[in-house]
Amino acid sequence: MKKASNPLISVIVPVYNVEKYLSRCLDSIISQTYKNLEIIVVDDGSTDDSGKLCDRYAEKDERIKVFHKKNGGLSDARNYGIERAHGEYISFIDSDDWVETKYIKVLYEGLRDSSCDISMVKHFIDYPNKTIDTGTGNKIKLTPHDCLDKMLYQEDIDVSAWAKLYSKNLFKNISFPKGCLFEDSATTYKLIDKSNAIYLNSMPLYHYVIRKESITNKAFSRKDFDIIKSTSEMAEYVVDKYPDLVAGCNRRLMYAHLSAFRKYAISKNRKDFSEEGAELFDYIRKNRKKVLKDKRIPNRDRWALRLAFSNRSLLLGTLVYEKTRIVL
Repeated sequence: MKKASNPLISVIVPVYNVEKYLSRCLDSIISQTYKNLEIIVVDDGSTDDSGKLCDRYAEKDERIKVFHKKNGGLSDARNYGIERAHGEYISFIDSDDWVETKYIKVLYEGLRDSSCDISMVKHFIDYPNKTIDTGTGNKIKLTPHDCLDKMLYQEDIDVSAWAKLYSKNLFKNISFPKGCLFEDSATTYKLIDKSNAIYLNSMPLYHYVIRKESITNKAFSRKDFDIIKSTSEMAEYVVDKYPDLVAGCNRRLMYAHLSAFRKYAISKNRKDFSEEGAELFDYIRKNRKKVLKDKRIPNRDRWALRLAFSNRSLLLGTLVYEKTRIVL
C-alpha cells in the first residue's frame, strides 16, 4: 500500500553551543521543498546564544517548536525530541550540519514509493577547505539482513542517525543510549532490523560538516572506547540472528578498534593513555590477519592493517593518513 500523500514529518534538531552554525542549519530546513514539517529544536542546555537564536527562528516560522532543557547530551536531546514528535515520520539533522532543499522530499518519496519503514540518502563531507561527495548513484530496496550486511562493510550504508527518514513506530522500545558516545552505533542497527524494508537512494543531500575546531585539540579518554562497546553489542546481536554475517561483524569490530586507535594517535594527550593505546593495538595485531583475508574490507582498513605489524608503524601511518586526509 502506498503511503498517504504529504503526511506530517518531524525533523529533530538537537542544539548545543552551535551559535556559529545554527542559522545555516535551520535555514536549510525551513527552505525544504517538502513543506508539511514539524521542526523540533531541542536546546540541550546551551551556554552560548544558541537558545536565543532558536527562539528567534520560532518567531518567524510557526513550524518550529523550541524546547529548552538541562544538558543531557546528544542521545538525551534526540530522545526528548522523539517523545514530543507528532509526525508520522522522523528525520534527524545535527545542528552544525545542513541539508539540500530537496532532502526531505527525496527521502519521503523513496519511503512512500517503496513502502519501506526507512529511507536513506547519502551525504557530502564538508572539510574546512574541500567537500567530498559520497554518492554512488545506487537506488535499491533492501531487506534488514542485506542492509545490515552492507552497513557492516560501509557499502553505501552507515550507522549515522542522520540522512535517513524513519517511520515513527520504529522508535517504540528503541531509544538512543544516554551518556554514550557513538550513540548511532548502538541504535541504528536495531531500527534497521525492526523495519520491514529499507530504501536507499545514494544521492548526496546531507552535508556532514567537519569543523576545524573539531579536528584540532582533540583529547582522548576512556569514553572513546564506547564505540567498541556499542559495536560489540551490535556484533553479538547480528551474529545471533544472522550467523552468516559473522565476517562482516569481525570487520566492523576491527573498524571500531582502528577508529579508537586513530583518535588516540592524533590526540595531544596521547602520552597519558599509553596503556589504552597498547590495549587497542593488541586487539588489532591479534585479529589483523583474520580480517585481512576478507576481500570485502575497505581499502582504508586494509592499508591500516598492513601497517599494524608494530604499534609504532600503525601510529606513524595513522598520523600521515590524517594529515593527507584533511588539508587545512
